[in-house]
Order: sequence, then C-alpha cells, then structure tokens
Amino acid sequence: MSTKQKTIKKEISLSGVGLHTGRKVILTFKPAPINDGYTFTRIDLEGNPIIEARADYVVDTQRGTNLEKNGVKINTSEHVLAAIVGLDIDNICIELNAAEPPIMDGSSKYFIKALEEAGLEEQEAEINEYIVKDIISFKDEDSGSEIIIMPSDTYEITTMVDFGTKVLGTQNATLKHISEFKKEISEARTFSFLHEIEMLLDNDLIKGGDLNNAIVYVDKPLSPETMKKLSTAFKKDSVKIKPNGILDNLTLHWPNEAARHKLLDVIGDLALVGIKIRGKVIANKPGHSINTQFAKKLAKIIKIEKRNNVPQYDLSLPPLMDIHKIMDILPHRPPFLLIDKVLELSDKHVVGVKNVTMNEPFFVGHFPGAPVMPGVLQVEAMAQCGGILVLSTVPDPENYLTYFMKMDNVKFKQKVLPGDTLIFKAELMEPIRRGICHMQAYGYANNKLVVEAQLMALISKKSE
Repeated sequence: MSTKQKTIKKEISLSGVGLHTGRKVILTFKPAPINDGYTFTRIDLEGNPIIEARADYVVDTQRGTNLEKNGVKINTSEHVLAAIVGLDIDNICIELNAAEPPIMDGSSKYFIKALEEAGLEEQEAEINEYIVKDIISFKDEDSGSEIIIMPSDTYEITTMVDFGTKVLGTQNATLKHISEFKKEISEARTFSFLHEIEMLLDNDLIKGGDLNNAIVYVDKPLSPETMKKLSTAFKKDSVKIKPNGILDNLTLHWPNEAARHKLLDVIGDLALVGIKIRGKVIANKPGHSINTQFAKKLAKIIKIEKRNNVPQYDLSLPPLMDIHKIMDILPHRPPFLLIDKVLELSDKHVVGVKNVTMNEPFFVGHFPGAPVMPGVLQVEAMAQCGGILVLSTVPDPENYLTYFMKMDNVKFKQKVLPGDTLIFKAELMEPIRRGICHMQAYGYANNKLVVEAQLMALISKKSE
C-alpha cells in the first residue's frame, strides 16, 4: 500500500444543477500541491475566494452540509467530498461557479467517474494520517444519534439507521475498506420522505430535483393534490407509488440503499476533519448535524494531541553528531552556535538538541533577575537545526551558507529558562527545489511544546 500523497493528473469538469437552488453549475476538479488538502474555490466571486474543507466552517446542516468562510458559502458539500475520500485522494481543488455542487443523480457516482478519468498520481510527500488509539464518541441526547470511533488497521465505517416508519424501518450498511467505496457505496442515492418533499416544495427549496436524483419514500397517503404537485415539480404526467413504497421512475440499487447513502454522507462529512483517518467508525442514526459535530470534536482532539505529542528521545545515547561534526557542516560559531548535538537525520527530517545554561551571553540582558531565552533565538536555533538537514544534502557543506527567506505561523508556548534542554525537530514540508527549503519546525522542553514555526530558507554557495 502506497504511503505517498495523491492528487489528480489533470483538471476535469462536469456540469449539472444544484438540488436546492436549481442553478446550473460547472464543477472543475484540479490538481493541488502536497499538504494542501481539499479546498473549494468560488470562481464566480471577486477574488476567487477559497474555502478549505474544514469542520470549523460548517454553519448549517439543513438539507446538507453547508460551509461558510468570510461570507462565502459552499452548500451540500458531502457527496463531492465522499468521492474524493473514496478514491483515496489527499490533495485537490474543487472549483465552482455557484455555491452548490451539481446534484447529478444524488450519489457520488459521477464525481467518481470524473476523478478516475482525470487519473491519479503520487506526490513526493508522505500521507498525513490520524491513527485512532482510543475510543472517541459523541452522542446527541435529544435524537439518540451516536457516533464512535475505535482503533482499527484500516478506515472502516458501519451505519445503523432506524427511520421509525414501516416503509423504510431499520437498515445497516458496512464498508470494510475505503477501496470498496466505488463498488459498494458510491452509487447510493440521496433519499427523502414524502412529507419532507412536500415541505421543501411548499417553501420553494428543491428547484433542481427530479425523480432521477432522489429516492422518495412514501410515508403518508398520496392525495390527488399531492400527486398533482409532484407531477408539476418533477415535470411528469403522473407519479405513482411502486410496491416497495417509493415513487416510480427509480429502481433501488440495493435493498439497504438508504443506509448506504447515510454511510456515504458520513464519509463526506468526516472528510472535514482535515486528515485521513485510520479507525473504525460506528454511526447509529447518523445525520449531517451529528456527523459534523463529531468531525469538529475529532479535529479538536487531533489538534490537541499533535500539540502535546512530544517526541521522546534517549539523551543518554551517543549522538549522531557531536559539536565537532556539527561545526563541520554549519558555518556558525560561538556565541551564535545554538545546536549542541544531533540525534536523528534523514533526507526529510532532523532532530537536534540545545542545552540552555545560565552561561548564555544573552541572559546578561534578557532579563536581569529573570533570565528567559529570547524567542528570536529559539527560532534561530530551530533554523540552525534545519540548516544541518539542508546542508547535509550537498557533498561540500563548508562551501555553502543558508539564509532565512521567511517565517510563518511562529508561536511561543512556554518560557525557556536556564537549565532547560531544548529538543528541536524540523521536517521538510516539500522537496528542496532550486536551493529553497520549506520546513515545519517544533521545539520542546520539559515534555511540552515551547515553540513552533514554518521556516523557509535558501541554500547558497559562498562567494569566491
């Protein structure tokens, strides 16, 4: 199984109408760079604003999962996102010339078809994945809906639904592995009950619907007035009830198609966590509201765990590089050499150590009586650690220098005091190109994250 991130090879478009707006819309899938995740771009608005597919942007779950960022909206995002997850894609841009993706046939089938036609390609970066280690749950006491996730070797989902009606009743669906999504889940179409359809029609909220993109379960007597209303809305001479309790013009793909579509929705909504998941999801009576609430909870847990996930290293072991080997690579010298040893070094990451003592010259003035290591020097130490990673890629590091280009998302979490041991970890965010390296760096002390930053530097040969 590949551990590399994937995007699509080329852009591809498809068109249709939005289920609730009835507006014609063109959706274009485009390749995206590594670590970019899933993004929506509204090309019909000034500046082509981008909305990342994140649970934090969920503002409404009526009739679908709706996102909003800075006043810009994306409606009913779940079927598109489910297709992307179902094909194991990591990075992609979804361009739209309207707020709502086309409903197509109410499933993910046509999105899958377009993405496969575009083709997939691996990228030069490892996948980002959250591995579930403990049971995490969320329950809505009012509805009785509940979602839990537990450890598993793969991403698998089970949905259990109880609609409380004779026409539909209780159904279950299970996806053992995401590779089975296309065959087992992608063609499961959206559905609704007759009383819901009537409400939507009465409120002019289903302009793009017809009997080909929604299964309608008849949970009440079909009066002549209702039949006329449905015939007009769906542009048919007449509508009838089939023996299995659904309106005509559709044949179920599976007896449990409703439960399979609920599973499709769970996959699409949990895509908003923002990272691949390795765990088993069990969703009892799922819906967009509880799905997205669970996604928000899971995203928050992942963020906290990442922040508090302090790497553990045995400082008593001989280092990979001592101070002498470090000085063979780095041009820095005391009192501005801020790395004492290197514990790990690969072509993509480095781990270094700085022992902070009261003898540091900066403590004389920062601050008398209350010595604190300056944040700017913590960043410099991280950069020097990253410099070892970068300069180790050339055969003659003594002939090169590294220069800062920019720093982003710099955050200082804790004070660094005399006696602390700083452990730095720097990882390449993308391959080094034209001497430019982009790194995510973290600094830890006393089993806590004390500093983090994204650093960009240029490696340049010394002038003759």
